[in-house]
Amino acid sequence: MIDVRMLGRDEAHVLERVAEGVFDGAVDRTAAKAYVEDPRLHLAVAVDGGIVVGMASGVHYHHPDKPTPQLWIDEVGVAPSHQRRGLALRLLTAIMEHGRSIGCGEAWVLTERDNEAAMQLYARAGGEASGCVLFSFKKSVL
Repeated sequence: MIDVRMLGRDEAHVLERVAEGVFDGAVDRTAAKAYVEDPRLHLAVAVDGGIVVGMASGVHYHHPDKPTPQLWIDEVGVAPSHQRRGLALRLLTAIMEHGRSIGCGEAWVLTERDNEAAMQLYARAGGEASGCVLFSFKKSVL
């Protein structure tokens, strides 16, 4: 049975065993510890036999004209060995339930329109596509 749950503030050690393809790169211990300790950052994980095989990351924030915090879903990743099993939807559901539990009134996520898997995932989770355009600011601009 694959366990899907939110990581707690003292559980950076869970990220020491991660399957290939879950994150964009290797997990850095110091960064992982800082991430799970930050109260605005949230990480849902799927764990199979002690190995993280999936994740959904997010951040909640307050905006001056919104009565409730918002949840920004940053990334969803599942190891190729565990794809097509419904884990991405379970992870997305877990992080959105967590957002609701901390008072978030809305959740947001961006993806490219040609990313069919992501578009289908977000629609299955109840999301509605908008006409937004994504702008990316590279390191040279920052």
